[in-house]
Amino acid sequence: MTNSQDKRHLLKKLPGVDRMLILVSGVPDASDVPRTVVTESIRQTIDRLRKAVLENQAGIGEDDFEEAALIHHVMNEIGRRMNPRLRRTINATGVVIHTNLGRSLLCDDAMDNVRLISGKYSNLEFDLDTGKRGLRYSAVEELLCSLCGSEAAMVVNNNAAAVLLCLDTLARRKEVIVSRGELVEIGGSFRIPEVMEKSGCTLKEVGTTNRTHARDYENAVHDETGLLLKVHTSNYSIVGFTSSVDLKDMVSLGKKSGIPVMEDLGSGTLVDFSKYGLSKEPTVQESVAAGCDVVTFSGDKLLGGPQAGIIVGTKHWIEKIRKNPLTRALRIDKMTLAALESTLRIYRDEQAAVRDIPTLRMITMGKEKTVGAARGMAALIAALGDSRVETRFMDLSSKAGGGSLPLLELPSTCLGLTIKGLSANALEQRLRCGTPHVIVRIEDDTVVLDPRTIQAGEPELIAQRIRDILQEMGDEQNHQA
Repeated sequence: MTNSQDKRHLLKKLPGVDRMLILVSGVPDASDVPRTVVTESIRQTIDRLRKAVLENQAGIGEDDFEEAALIHHVMNEIGRRMNPRLRRTINATGVVIHTNLGRSLLCDDAMDNVRLISGKYSNLEFDLDTGKRGLRYSAVEELLCSLCGSEAAMVVNNNAAAVLLCLDTLARRKEVIVSRGELVEIGGSFRIPEVMEKSGCTLKEVGTTNRTHARDYENAVHDETGLLLKVHTSNYSIVGFTSSVDLKDMVSLGKKSGIPVMEDLGSGTLVDFSKYGLSKEPTVQESVAAGCDVVTFSGDKLLGGPQAGIIVGTKHWIEKIRKNPLTRALRIDKMTLAALESTLRIYRDEQAAVRDIPTLRMITMGKEKTVGAARGMAALIAALGDSRVETRFMDLSSKAGGGSLPLLELPSTCLGLTIKGLSANALEQRLRCGTPHVIVRIEDDTVVLDPRTIQAGEPELIAQRIRDILQEMGDEQNHQA
């Protein structure tokens, strides 16, 4: 047959949707699948095979058009559609606040409270004392004020929203003075200048990339100045010949000029990491104590809670921000509030916070703990008893991640993994695409398992996945033979 005849022959073998519905109805695994899903899967399978034939795609042959193969293709498509798109992964990368893997993990108290509040009615906007409508922020405002030392507080759905809302309230149609070296861009192309433009402000850059002085701010102040803004460069650092203006000096200038001062801390932290042998990071409490009118920071980075944009500061300005019509569009839901409240409550005891909040626990984990964890994983893998698997200990560094603490190196003893017959890239792909999905990094042509971010019970799952990979390799070899 000619190529054209081959195509016509294969296309004629494609059954109709009704015929495939009958064939699939006899498969036990499809009995509980909604009919709409089965029908869509059949149509997708038929369309994909038709396209493969018409485009002369490699690997498509007559065997793919036999009934058993067609059923197999449809069942694979059904499985893809029935599985949740948002899936659990095991983070073995050593990046604690991994943006692509969901950033901070919630503590147990937060998860329990989310389940309780989301599954039952709550006093989200109901004052139990008066029996009248209340504010949803009341669930966390008192806690935030107590922890941060501020007069007032509120929360929106993320820190980008917090910055946008504050700029829109404090400085719409006015100039915002900011150091050129603080015009940051974070993940997702969030740029300070563009947020200013969107909020109706005019950017007034002062200083240079590496050096800005108090006189630069003072010389830029005039009648159209609406705000002095300081942005913490939490996702990068300029070293060498540098100079920046202390927040207290900016506050003094603000009071002298009658202009509010705002600081965007980005990641934000309530814990002084220098007490735990790590590099110093400015805390929210320090910014508030310096007299800053408004401070914004994230809830799901160094704080270790849910995604949220937290705004603390003086009562005068927080009340104005709260009344902005944008506030309703940016407000958080009951599940976020439940998780945030539980997280904040733990911070009343810093030792408990470092112990119980996963992000803090992983960042402050000493190297000696990673040694023990790496040895435990090595023992589990060795118990598989397969000579194709080799492990070795590697002294490497973990990262805080999430655009925070960019210069911080967290010493860790990691476990290097190799399997004979698989390249590092091939092994990484199998770990990533299997169940459970194990996300790793590669160094020195070796897959690296960093115990800092591997949670309790997950080493056993990793060992199980490695055993499955070895079994898959054996099945492939037998099939080829």
